[in-house]
Amino acid sequence: MHRFLPAVIAVLALAALVAQFLVSSDLMGSPGSGAVLWRMAGYFTILTNLLVLITFALAAVDDRRIGAGWSGGLTLWILVVGAVYHAVLAALWQPKGLAWWADQGLHTAVPVLVLLWWLWLADKRGLRPRHATLWLIWPLVYCAYALTRGAFSGFYPYPFLDVARLGPAMVALNVAGLIVAFALGGLALVALARRLGPDRPV
Repeated sequence: MHRFLPAVIAVLALAALVAQFLVSSDLMGSPGSGAVLWRMAGYFTILTNLLVLITFALAAVDDRRIGAGWSGGLTLWILVVGAVYHAVLAALWQPKGLAWWADQGLHTAVPVLVLLWWLWLADKRGLRPRHATLWLIWPLVYCAYALTRGAFSGFYPYPFLDVARLGPAMVALNVAGLIVAFALGGLALVALARRLGPDRPV
């Protein structure tokens, strides 16, 4: 099971990313794979699902145990992907066909399976509140990256990061709120890990 579930998660993440590539290519008028990949690389959802794919593919291939700090952070990040999508972004459009499947894979199926894996199989030993602080590094790096890309290209991947429309002050407030949400989520995950105890061997 320590290899089977990671393999399932990796395959699902890969399928969702491939489906999103096909959808994005169609929406962009098939400009070429490089342009499509560059556009996709602007999204926290895509990059975080890619981290999930790489992490769980490696775990499935050689049965390596994923460290408690990394598994907790990855679980937090992908859960926020799902939560923000369903709470804020899902109402902005109604995908159909392959786009619907890609959306559900990236924002629902992968986050749910990663959470189940973390609850059931992940190593949780040694998690402390300081880990919740370390887990803020990836979202902070992403925000800086997305805003820098947007400043040069004029394209902001998420409405709450759109400096051109909202202005710097509102975007800064949005980023601060997002980081607070990550921090609270991280603390909740640490508290849950300590309540559940260390990993559960199967």
